[in-house]
Amino acid sequence: MDEREPVRAMDDSSLDLYDIATWERRTPIDRLAATIYRLLRLTFRATVVVVALLILLGIGGLSALTDPQVGTLTALSAIPAFGLALYVYYSDTTSGEPLAALVATFLLGILTANFAAVVNTLLGPLFDPFGFLGMVVMFFLVVGPVEETVKLLAVRLYAYGRPTFDCVIDGAVYGAMAGLGFATVENSLFITRQVGDLGMGVGVLELIGVGGGITAVRALAGPGHVIYSAVAGYYLGLAKFNPENRGPIIVKGLLIAAFIHATYNSTVGIGSSLIAGLLGVPPLVGFIGYVIVYDSVWGLYLLRKVRRYSETFHRLDRAEDDDPNGTAEPVGIEAEVETGAGDETE
Repeated sequence: MDEREPVRAMDDSSLDLYDIATWERRTPIDRLAATIYRLLRLTFRATVVVVALLILLGIGGLSALTDPQVGTLTALSAIPAFGLALYVYYSDTTSGEPLAALVATFLLGILTANFAAVVNTLLGPLFDPFGFLGMVVMFFLVVGPVEETVKLLAVRLYAYGRPTFDCVIDGAVYGAMAGLGFATVENSLFITRQVGDLGMGVGVLELIGVGGGITAVRALAGPGHVIYSAVAGYYLGLAKFNPENRGPIIVKGLLIAAFIHATYNSTVGIGSSLIAGLLGVPPLVGFIGYVIVYDSVWGLYLLRKVRRYSETFHRLDRAEDDDPNGTAEPVGIEAEVETGAGDETE
């Protein structure tokens, strides 16, 4: 009950407050209104999916399905990101998520990625005249926020409203799946472009060399997308169960994810060159080293959040099993709250 509504607050449940201070689907027009609202929601979601699919077709994003070479290279490039997404999935010790919802989120991640491709393409030329500084500004103002938003949209379109999305950590799991879908289609587009630039009549060895090189690079870029969107997804889950602060919580998650994303884009070139120069190794080795270090730092940040949630869940679950009537002294997080310990600002 909403205590802020005075009529509901004063009522002792003896009055029928329908259409006064409460509402339910009681009359034919009530049911009609509910049906229309449900149809509008479904129409909006279907429109988003159809438009995204048309964009995907327009930019050649289905090459991974139509071209065996591109498809094989894309699948190989997605292996590290898939492994990380799988790890996040198994880190959810509360309850398993249904395969259908995971696959749907992955596919929606592929589709919604195309909105980011359009926005980045349209706004990119505005920053080009400013050189490197303009590129950095674009990463922080456009690329990071837009790409992380469309990945959250993939979660919001389906999984978020399902009954199986029943705890905070589920947001990280579905966010990781959306990131995997985004990384897969992005890898496919990069590989398609590289292989297409070779033209017709190239030798098999040359094709393998160029395709293998870009596949290795894209394989290292994929886990980052999983990490960024899993972080944002965690806060989406937190927002779902804190509706009074839903908006600010979602924005906080997007700000963190977009910052991590944009910082990577802005520093990967410089960082890779520094490592290569200091260690005297080839540029690709420097790139690999930088990506491993960067993703490890933020991957541990994500896993720390996941682990804290899981540990708290099991601690409270054990306390409930030991004292089903709730008569024992508070333990764990509840004890920390009562004693003032364990406060942490993120």
